[in-house]
Amino acid sequence: MANVEEIQQYGKEQLDTAIASASGVQKSYQAIATAVGDYTKKSFEDGNAFVEKLSAVKSFDKAIELQTEYAKSAYETFIAESQKIAGLYTDLAKQSFKPLESLAAKFVPVAR
Repeated sequence: MANVEEIQQYGKEQLDTAIASASGVQKSYQAIATAVGDYTKKSFEDGNAFVEKLSAVKSFDKAIELQTEYAKSAYETFIAESQKIAGLYTDLAKQSFKPLESLAAKFVPVAR
């Protein structure tokens, strides 16, 4: 039978783990929000620059060439930023399950 000190110690450990986890999750959400915001800002700026260049074009062929370059650049940027943000979400998932791993390790016997 567990005594009061053991129960209190267990409760304190769980509270400390929850606080640490919440802090890590918060940092992960902030990193995701920053990455999405940066991508949105860059995308908007690139779109504005494209419209400015397009408005100065005199020939249809040059407009098509400019649009093709912009589409290629926008696609490459989208893929790169999507992979970066996906990595941040992966880190968030790992951070979210970290407390469960330590909790499970205490109760699940290790197979040898």
